[in-house]
Formats: sequence, C-alpha cells, structure tokens
Amino acid sequence: MSPFTYTHYSILKEKNLSAITCRLKSLLSFLLPIFLSASLFAQETTPGRVPSYPVPYEFPTTDSIKGVLQRVRSYYEATSPQTIVNSKTGERIKDFTSFNPLAIPSKGFASEWSYTHGVVLSAFDYISKVTGDESYAALNTRFYNYVVDNLPYFEKATTIKPGEKIGSWGRILHFEALDDCGSIGAAMIKTYQRNKNGKYLPVINRVDEHVSKNQFRLTDGTLARNRPQYQSVWADDMYMSVPFLTNMGVLTGKKKYFDDAAKQVLQMGDRLYVPGKELFDHGWNLTSAAYDPRFYWGRANGWCLMAMAELLSAMPKDHQSRDKILHLYRSMVRSLASLQDGTGHWHNLLDKPDTYLETSCTAMFTYAIAKGINEGWISHVYGPVALTGWNAITTKVLPNGAVDGTVEGTTFAHDNTYYYYRGKSTQATHGYGPVLYAGAEMIRLLQNEKLEILKAKPNAVNSTYHFLLKSEWPKK
Repeated sequence: MSPFTYTHYSILKEKNLSAITCRLKSLLSFLLPIFLSASLFAQETTPGRVPSYPVPYEFPTTDSIKGVLQRVRSYYEATSPQTIVNSKTGERIKDFTSFNPLAIPSKGFASEWSYTHGVVLSAFDYISKVTGDESYAALNTRFYNYVVDNLPYFEKATTIKPGEKIGSWGRILHFEALDDCGSIGAAMIKTYQRNKNGKYLPVINRVDEHVSKNQFRLTDGTLARNRPQYQSVWADDMYMSVPFLTNMGVLTGKKKYFDDAAKQVLQMGDRLYVPGKELFDHGWNLTSAAYDPRFYWGRANGWCLMAMAELLSAMPKDHQSRDKILHLYRSMVRSLASLQDGTGHWHNLLDKPDTYLETSCTAMFTYAIAKGINEGWISHVYGPVALTGWNAITTKVLPNGAVDGTVEGTTFAHDNTYYYYRGKSTQATHGYGPVLYAGAEMIRLLQNEKLEILKAKPNAVNSTYHFLLKSEWPKK
C-alpha cells in the first residue's frame, strides 16, 4: 500500500469512528430517559412498595361511626328485658303485693347495676348530646326508672341481709365498695339532669354518702381498699370515684366535690404515676410502698385517663389543681402515642408488646385522645393516633354488635404471668361503654370546624393523615 493510500485510509477510519461514536451518544441520550422511566415504573408497581396495613388505613365517616354505635346499642338492648323474675323458673313476677324471696332482676347486661353498665349509660347520654339522637338517652331513663320503680319491693324484704347481693343488681341496698355505686351513680346523675325524676335522688344521696363518707380512705383522704393487700390504692378507683364526685359538683354547685375529685387524681397519682414511663402503675400498697412492683395494665391507665377527661370537662376553669391534672393528661397521651401498636390497638400490658392487643383500653385511649384534641387540652397532631385507634376498634365490633377482645375483670396483681394470660371475650362488658364513648368523640373530631384534615391517599407509596389547626395558617 502506498503512503498516500495508507494515510487516506487512516483519516477515513478516524472520521468514521468519530461519527459512529457521536451517533451512539445521541441514541443513548434519547433512549436513556425511556429506560429510566420504564425502570421507575417497574419499581412503582413492584409488590411491597405500597404498604399492606393489617387494619385498613382508612378515613372513617360520620355515618360509618353511627352504624357501629347502633350495632353495639342493638346488642346491648337484646341482652335483657329489664323485668323482675323468679330466679328458679325464670318467669316474670307481676304480683308485688307480697315479697317473693326468689325474686331477682332479669339477667343480662342491660339489667345490671354495675360499674361497666354505668360507663355504657354515661356513653349513651354523651351520644345523645353529640348527635342529637335522644333515643340513646331514653335508654338511660328506661333503666333507672326500672330500678327506682322496683327497688322498694326489695327494700321492704326482711330476708335480704346487709351486704347480700340481689342478682344482677349486686349490693344495691348496702354499698361496700366504689365498684358498687360510683360509675353507675355518675350516670344516674346525668340522667336525673335530663328527666328530673325525684325518685332518683334518694339513691344518688346514698351513693354520695358511701363515696364521700363511708368508703375506706388513707389518712390523707385518698380513696383506697384493704384488698388484696393492707391499704391498697387501685388506679381503677380513679374512675370509680372521680366521675361521680364531678357530677355531684355539677348537680349541687358545691366546690367541695371538685376539690375531692381533684385530690383523688393527684394523690392517687403521687403513688401510682411513674414520670419516667408517663403511665400509671396498676396498684400500690402500704406494705411495699416506694418499692412496689410496677405493672402498666392497659385498662387501669384507661380508667385514669377517662376519669381525668370527665373532671377536666366540668371543673371550674380557674380551679387550683387544673394545670397539674392537665399535665398528667398530656404526658400520658405523649407516652401512649409511642406505645400504640401498628394495628392501632394497645397491648394489655402497655410496655409489653408480646402481650395481646386489648379492646377496652384501645377504646378508652381513642376516646380520651380525640376528646383532648376537641377540647384543646392536647395538640391536634395526635389526630392520627385517635383515627387509627378507631379503625382498630371497628375490627372488634362483631356483626351482631358484640364487642370482642376485651380483657376480663382483673384484680391488682403482682406478677407478669397473671396479666399476660388474662382471658378476653365478648362477655367482658368493660369494653362496651368505652367503644360507645370513642365513637361519639370521633364524630366530634370529624366535625371539628377548627381543624382541616388532609387524608391519606389510598394505595400510595408514601401518604398519611395530617390534622391541621386552621388558625395557625394564613388565610387563603
């Protein structure tokens, strides 16, 4: 090959390679966005990127909440005809001219004189106030009229001894504990405020006599029990006393009742509230005092939070103890938010995630958190905690309205094993009232005009709920 020919060939070769390279670069710059777009699309549709929530991450509606409340109410009404019957035959007693020693109130939840029924009746009163549906409050009048109209029949009986229980009415003639009268006495006051039935007052006054004078107290006035240990304080008793004292304050206008209610919250808190946990220990007793073993039982903490909500709603705004009670309320909510399970429930032992998810405390916390937002006691940012709590609750309300997953009645115990393996069922009636309360408060939350709620987008990779306070933002 000649020099001219070789040089020419080399030049042509370089030009061709350069042209090919430019063309490849141009082609790649055109195809790369397409490849990247296809890759991103493939990633978006890859299973696992969109969260799979075990409990639907949905926004409830007022109508859906009302539907749940109606189902629970229907179940409740079906539990008892509210009559007086023969305990052996079950036949209804209609002749009251002479006392039948076999006479008892008909069985069933709707006939009980019990603290769990008291929560339901208070919730019915609240639902009527929130929704304007007076048929719920009418159930209260029906029950309490049933009691006061038939109570004289048992009061005249010489065969009933002090302390003896009368079927599902328990120790209605002779109260021995706060459980016998406090919660259901509070609901009775609320019902009296509506219908002014004078027959209620003797019973209300007897409840007051027991709570204010006869119930055992520590030397500083803290309501207590001599069980299971000598001089024991139970967190449960905050609800068994404070709502009644609060409503006596509303009924009479006397400050002493609000003072006593506030004292119970703070002095029980002195013994039971643990600042490091921002939770209440289930119980305390004089025997072990400062070194009492601690168990953060869910429902006990629920009783405390609901009792404080009742007091804060009614006590004078300038009461000397209000700020201290608000601190307990707010700090508990802060702790509870972090302890909520991913399903929206809370655990039976709040700090033990290997204990089961429990319905009654979930409903209590949902109610109290939604209530705190609505009343301005806590920040609106806790809205999603209440919302997911309500969604969790709805999974435990069966089609017939029975509330499942509620832990059975639980004593003040001193070992984890007892708390871990408590039974739970639809027959544990402690969950019904809190579920009703939670639903009513969630309706208020959804209708809260001070808030704007940004909803989570369904089937989105990254979307959540945000509760915004309208007054914080510039006007549009």
